[in-house]
Amino acid sequence: MIEDSSIERLKTSIDIVDVVGSYIELKKSGANFKANCPFHGEKTPSFVVSPQKQIFHCFGCGAGGDSIKFIMEFEKLSYPEAIEKLASNYNVPLSYTKGNSNSSSDDRRVLELLQKEYKDSLHKTQYAIEYLQKRDITTQSIEHFGIGYVGSSKNVFNLLTSHQVPLPKAVDAGVIAQGESGDYYARLTDRVTFPIFNSAGAIVGFGGRTLSNHPAKYINSPQTKLFNKSRLLYGYYLAKSDIYSKKEIIVTEGYLDVIMLHQAGFTTAVATLGTALTSEHLPTLRKGDPKVILAYDGDQAGVTAALKASKMLSASGFEGSVVLFPEGKDPADMVSSGAITELRALLNGGLSLPIFVIEKIKSSFDIKNPYEKQKAIAEINNYLNTLKSVVKEVYVQEAARSMEIPIAYFKKGAKSQQKEQTNHPNVVKDPSWESILKTLLRDQKLIDDILNILDFNFAKGYEQAFRDLASGNLDNPILRGLDIDESVPLLNKDEFKAQLLQELQRFYTSKLKELMINKNLDYKKKSFLIRKIKTDILPRLKKGELFPYESSFTF
Repeated sequence: MIEDSSIERLKTSIDIVDVVGSYIELKKSGANFKANCPFHGEKTPSFVVSPQKQIFHCFGCGAGGDSIKFIMEFEKLSYPEAIEKLASNYNVPLSYTKGNSNSSSDDRRVLELLQKEYKDSLHKTQYAIEYLQKRDITTQSIEHFGIGYVGSSKNVFNLLTSHQVPLPKAVDAGVIAQGESGDYYARLTDRVTFPIFNSAGAIVGFGGRTLSNHPAKYINSPQTKLFNKSRLLYGYYLAKSDIYSKKEIIVTEGYLDVIMLHQAGFTTAVATLGTALTSEHLPTLRKGDPKVILAYDGDQAGVTAALKASKMLSASGFEGSVVLFPEGKDPADMVSSGAITELRALLNGGLSLPIFVIEKIKSSFDIKNPYEKQKAIAEINNYLNTLKSVVKEVYVQEAARSMEIPIAYFKKGAKSQQKEQTNHPNVVKDPSWESILKTLLRDQKLIDDILNILDFNFAKGYEQAFRDLASGNLDNPILRGLDIDESVPLLNKDEFKAQLLQELQRFYTSKLKELMINKNLDYKKKSFLIRKIKTDILPRLKKGELFPYESSFTF
């Protein structure tokens, strides 16, 4: 078992905004962050993350909890597995009771062991050093990015054996594989290695550039518990502080582009890992709210990738631009040739994401042909409808200007969105009781006082939440939601008293109406209760006197 002290240390070492934000896109909303809930389908965001409370809560489906609960729900992991996943991602060591071990930590130790060996091997391998020198990579960059070299498969296995690493563990870490014949082999051989870190700076895998005639010039680690190439960005850990401060992130296509850009002072550069930019990258790109500069090759593959990424980014509300490098050049080539001024001008002068998309759609049709022009207008219009309303208005004008047509040709009809129910299921929203419960949550000393005045059934739909609060079960979804909902006001002492008086008046007024039409109650008792409410209870309440409700009225 994982020791409790380790779990507490983990909880204090991580931030829920960072944890949840690495899986889904979060947008700032007051003191909290909001998103579409990943646990049920919705169009209007009702999923809230509170950095202050370190919890998440969905007002649509009721899901919620801390960082560990989120990982459990999102990754479908057990409690221990979720703890190990978080500890591994954020480099937090865990302690176990005797006889237990952390599989993710074991994987990490294998990767760290190999990284140290790869770095040492580079300094002993002259032709690997010569390759890096030929690419104008400096000694400082080699050290900064942890570049290394892996030799033969035999060297890898000798290293694993000397450190008593079981082969199945090495397979789990993604450094070796098992062929159809059952034999093991090293995934990387005779390659310059590039360690890949997650956003917390923990090693999760490797990339390798062949120095032989291997047909695959670059390969990455396979998908593992630690490595997801569709979510990771190479160089992000080293770039993130500058990304946050400069409000800019440069997305390139390769390791060497990132290394050379950093070497030339463009320290916000990152790269995708052999895959196009995907929706899984968006949470990472969103952090710090930077402008995104797509810096891609100008060949057909680069243009296609840039177009796809531009559509996705702009539809997701990102601001940014596209830079396509001419004549087969790439950022690494331009740094090597000393064209830093030209490179800076290119990066600063890209086309905005929407303009790039509009122009690329336009260029794919023969707009001299009226039928083709109509198709282009329709496709551009479909794209414009994915943008936020204010942004759309601006680029509708740009599109009309580019296509040389009146703005009216672009439909302005925004997609109608049905506002979704964001209250808890089966609960009729009662602002009064929401404020009372939230105030009790924040000042639980008041609970005993209120229970001397009101019963649980006063809460009308919030009874169970009220009972859970009184018993100390604060994981009730309604309570969690109230705690995180900024729109529900806290009550001061006078407001709290006024609210209780109002609840009591509402209760007795309702009981008075019931008494008036009740034909089954003894006449004498009925007359007495009516008189008591009219001449005693309601006048006292209106004067501001708080007193316990009388159970005799629960007939």
